[in-house]
Amino acid sequence: MLMFRSLIAFSLAAMATTALAGEPAPAAKGADEQRPKQLLLVSFDGAHDNRLWARSREIGQKANARFTYFLSCTTLIPRARAGDYKAPGIKAGRSNIGFAISTEEVGNRLDHIWKARSEGHEIASHTCGHFDGKDWTKADWLKEFEAFDRVLTNAWKDNGFADREPEGWTDFVENDITGFRAPYLSAPESLFQAEREHGFRYDASIVTHDPTLPVEKAGVARFGLPLIPEGPRERRIIAMDYNLFIRHSAGIDHPSKADEFAERTYQAFRSAFDRQYEGERIPLQIGLHFVEMNGGAYWTAMERLVTEVCPLPDVACVTYAEALDVMENRTNPAAAPGAM
Repeated sequence: MLMFRSLIAFSLAAMATTALAGEPAPAAKGADEQRPKQLLLVSFDGAHDNRLWARSREIGQKANARFTYFLSCTTLIPRARAGDYKAPGIKAGRSNIGFAISTEEVGNRLDHIWKARSEGHEIASHTCGHFDGKDWTKADWLKEFEAFDRVLTNAWKDNGFADREPEGWTDFVENDITGFRAPYLSAPESLFQAEREHGFRYDASIVTHDPTLPVEKAGVARFGLPLIPEGPRERRIIAMDYNLFIRHSAGIDHPSKADEFAERTYQAFRSAFDRQYEGERIPLQIGLHFVEMNGGAYWTAMERLVTEVCPLPDVACVTYAEALDVMENRTNPAAAPGAM
């Protein structure tokens, strides 16, 4: 793997020579000057609501976008089997985000996961029970990673769907889940140590003042959600729906203001995108949850953005893993045929 110390200083012009699928990037200021495609990375934390699984996949197909789903594994465990999961330092059967209602619900979710993966989207890890691991040791994190792998590997069989398990599922769990985002974006040093030992390629748990290239930490590429200007006074805020929800309505749902909040959020997202698209073309990251806060305002803003910008010839709306491949000069067209 290309070490990210070299990425810190790497030239964006050099990045353009890989231009995702190897196609020439559009000329910038002169015929001999090439620019990289603008990358947009949209991700979803939790990935539980089956209705939003369907909606996100439809958005991806319509907009020529691929997303990263940071999956929480208790959504694959029915409440009746909650005791199968035990987080570090927590009693068995506890989860901050609950458990699935039924095996039928789990079966539908598993279908979405596999179909999304087949459509070029990325499945990554968000642990299982969504606990704050700020005080966890490296061993604690490894225990939680192992629980995630175990639950996902056995999900079809444990829920009575062994005959429906797709061919290649185990290989997918073992080899394709290469990224992680910590609940609450809580990322102690012990996390990065555990991620490296577990084999993760990247982490997406930190926050940065502006969009930046990933940097290496403990052998793992660290992506940071940026602070973007938002609202009439352009105060910076993490480019994530929950943070906007807190700012806009103090965490109290106001569906009647959905249009107002959607427009305000879209303007913040679009301005942040345009700043990079017209400037240095640093990848822009936006995070959402599988919850429609304030009447779905933040999903509406995201859908409007990706529908407008992702079809552009010099834009690529990609997964974290794909973006990392580009920046390591290790593009893998077979992962998403004909996509870029």
